[in-house]
Amino acid sequence: MTTYTKANATELANAEFATDEYQLLDSGNELKLERVGEYTLVRPSPQAIWRPHLPQSEWNKADAIYNRTSDGGGYWDWQSKVKRDFDVLYNSISFNIRLTNFGHLGLFPEQALNWDWMRQVIRQRLARTGQRNLHVLNLFAYTGGSTLACSQAGAHLVHVDAAKGVVDWARKNAKTCRLDERPIRWLVDDVIKFVEREVRRNHHYQAIIFDPPSFGRGPKGEVFKIENDLLPLLEACKALLAKDAL
Repeated sequence: MTTYTKANATELANAEFATDEYQLLDSGNELKLERVGEYTLVRPSPQAIWRPHLPQSEWNKADAIYNRTSDGGGYWDWQSKVKRDFDVLYNSISFNIRLTNFGHLGLFPEQALNWDWMRQVIRQRLARTGQRNLHVLNLFAYTGGSTLACSQAGAHLVHVDAAKGVVDWARKNAKTCRLDERPIRWLVDDVIKFVEREVRRNHHYQAIIFDPPSFGRGPKGEVFKIENDLLPLLEACKALLAKDAL
């Protein structure tokens, strides 16, 4: 069992993006105002039910605004010339940013503390035990923030996502970070089916990471609904944990 000191907590609490890479400027009225690289963006944020702090004049300076449509899609309203593809850096992890048609950027900055924590835990374990192979399974792995953080710390990774496009995106991030030669398996697969196969193979991992969507589809149309599938997935993942799990 890994333990943490007050110093550890303070170190993690101080983790943040450099303000010229990413900054949450304001939120409210179910929107958020962000600076991403050199651009200011407005995107939906349904949880932000409060009033914005900044005046509307600041929000009006946004370079691009993402609008959702009634059919579940959306579009960008370009207020100035914005690159559709650029990079930002967090604590030596480089993320390729793309202003996608569904409003995502390929980056969830609220996960930054988790990335730092993962690196810290893995490095502590490897330093304490001297073991060479610490295996981490990252499910619903998206563009690979957690994969890259764990790889930098010295872990062996299995990265699983149902969408080939985002797995390719994650691999590009790994290459930019010079992690493309590290022991990372990149898999396009249905998470539940993959985990079930790993259980049958009697494979084990020292850590399992996943941040599942409320609804998703596998590469062959498999349906994931969090209200139905989360608990069975947790039970299956429990069987994959090694005796020396973190």
